[in-house]
Amino acid sequence: MTSTAQAPKSGARTAHPDHLGHVIFIAAAAAMGGFLFGYDSSVINGAVEAIRGRYDVGSAALAQVIAIALIGCAIGAATAGRIADRIGRIRCMQIAAVLFTVSAVGSALPFALWDLAFWRVVGGFAIGMASVIGPAYIAEVAPPAYRGRLGSFQQAAIVIGIAVSQLVNWGLLNAADGDQRGKLMGLEAWQVMLGVMVIPAVLYGLLSFAIPESPRFLISVGKHERAREILAEVEGKDVDLHARVAEIEGAMKSEHKSSFKDLLGGSFFFKPIVWVGIGLSVFQQFVGINVAFYYSSTLWQSVGVDPADSFFYSFTTSIINIVGTVIAMIFVDRIGRRPLAIIGSVGMVVGLALEAWAFSYHLVDGKLPATQGWIALIAAHVFVLFFALSWGVVVWVMLGEMFPNRIRAAALGVAAAAQWIANWAITASFPSLADWNLSVTYVIYTAFAALSIPFVLKFVKETKGKALEEMG
Repeated sequence: MTSTAQAPKSGARTAHPDHLGHVIFIAAAAAMGGFLFGYDSSVINGAVEAIRGRYDVGSAALAQVIAIALIGCAIGAATAGRIADRIGRIRCMQIAAVLFTVSAVGSALPFALWDLAFWRVVGGFAIGMASVIGPAYIAEVAPPAYRGRLGSFQQAAIVIGIAVSQLVNWGLLNAADGDQRGKLMGLEAWQVMLGVMVIPAVLYGLLSFAIPESPRFLISVGKHERAREILAEVEGKDVDLHARVAEIEGAMKSEHKSSFKDLLGGSFFFKPIVWVGIGLSVFQQFVGINVAFYYSSTLWQSVGVDPADSFFYSFTTSIINIVGTVIAMIFVDRIGRRPLAIIGSVGMVVGLALEAWAFSYHLVDGKLPATQGWIALIAAHVFVLFFALSWGVVVWVMLGEMFPNRIRAAALGVAAAAQWIANWAITASFPSLADWNLSVTYVIYTAFAALSIPFVLKFVKETKGKALEEMG
């Protein structure tokens, strides 16, 4: 067992790279996986109604095609760590880039509904891999003094990817004269929307050849000299490189490999802290946030909004998502995780309740009354803003901090799996629920937002300013 008192002093904690711009480029290139994560997750928003019309399917079957990507996400997230440990972080990124590319081409040129669903699963697998490998790689190459700021690139890239996908969809819809099935480049507009992802996917693959392998992985496979070269590149030449390699090697040897068995205990199968993590993940999804990113165009069209306008509102919602994420990044370390989560929950309750009220009115000539229509639109933006400035960022921060060291990796895996399952449940159920009663559907989401407040107050402990060793 390695003693921290005897660990070599490399000077890494205060290291500053000789070329910070180069380190920023490396982190940004890795975060391109986050951009594709956001882009691929939400680009389907522009194709939902066209897929319904092209294949003449009902809401339940349509929901499965939209939600099936999340199965791929779960598998990709569960296997990415092992793949990265076997063949390296860069190779893992390159596999994800190939899967994103293949998925984009296949989704753009489907010959049947099951075929489209298959390519959605392939894309989901790539999303799952990107969701794990991006943050892990950035954490391993970033100098300690810059790790927090560089680590935020991943979340920023995800929300920018969502926004760009909605902007591209809107532009393509206008080019097709407002018809999702209008002809563009010999294909229907929705096919082009799904196929455009080839461009950032290929760019991600090319960028992966321009950045170095993680020093941590290189040390794990005995390539110490190359690891020292990269550490000099990203942490600066003033660091004692031999001591730095010894530090990393010692830390890796002393790490406890957490397993599923470590999570068991307590009166309800899992340890209480694991249930808190699962609860955070489930509440984050059960407020219905992904309805805003997967179905917003369909939602607005269902209450009489013109298709081109509905696509534009999807874009403005994604811009609000970016604004909220930036607010969260500014305040999460200043006012703490719990206060931000509670503020967000209160704001979400207001936004969702107003949407539920607006959608309770009968349509007049296929449209909501003007007052209710505007309130629904503003409330939807309020909901996304308060989610983004709180639960969208806070949950991931807390899941990375709240578990004791010896169970952190396994507990985070279980909580993340719960999040994908909850995401699937909401995504798969929304079309059928909306057909049944759109207003009551939003009442359900409002109830979960309201319940999240006592959950945080009673079960969630503040992690701001605490060392990871203090958790549990």
